[in-house]
Amino acid sequence: MSFFTRTAPQPTDTADTATPGALIALNNLEKSYAHGTSRTWVLRRIALEIREGEFVSIMGPSGAGKSTLLHIIGMHDSDWTGEYYFGGHAVHRLSPKDRAKLHKQYIGFVFQSYHLLDHLTVYENLEVPLSYRDVKKSERDSIVCDVLDRFSIVGKKDLYPSQLSGGQQQLVAVARAVIANPKIVLADEPTGNLHSSQGREIMELFKKLNDAGTTIVQVTHSEANAAFGSRVIQLKDGWMAD
Repeated sequence: MSFFTRTAPQPTDTADTATPGALIALNNLEKSYAHGTSRTWVLRRIALEIREGEFVSIMGPSGAGKSTLLHIIGMHDSDWTGEYYFGGHAVHRLSPKDRAKLHKQYIGFVFQSYHLLDHLTVYENLEVPLSYRDVKKSERDSIVCDVLDRFSIVGKKDLYPSQLSGGQQQLVAVARAVIANPKIVLADEPTGNLHSSQGREIMELFKKLNDAGTTIVQVTHSEANAAFGSRVIQLKDGWMAD
């Protein structure tokens, strides 16, 4: 499966020192919450590299910090310390505006609860990421039609999320995540609300996307889902386990 390519505007930061070949590099990344004079740690001294084209699964018990780490990588969470490089850009030094620009240009996100916009049709939901990139209306139409066809959801284009099954909603959510050809797709328990057959369909779709070159990082409790990837990162109590 292939999607269109586009030269995206570059954020205004200056590329900094990061490991050559690493799409993502985290150094001594930590997150905590203050409670009066005490502090609760969510992530501790995370050092992690993810190369372009990898399919990585983040696993661990509930409360291990898996989703928190994913949302930091996805630049939804900016309340952390340490160093984070994305494609050579020093994210920890970026302004909120430039972080948002980097996220919109290069990252697709798939949530457990789909997060489709209920008041928009399938077609309109797919248009949303393209509107962030100032894609012309005529080009948006062409791209959306292509993705509807590739994901075999042409017949659903005028339906609203409430008219779709859970599996169909997640299929649309994945299509929305990849429609703008991101460098990386982040998935937070993407099959958690699905039946096993629907979940397998979504995981097989991720595998096809990865085989075509898309970097994927998923949070999962499922050993079967993790087996679709190439590497597993274990978290426990906020620490990376050996």
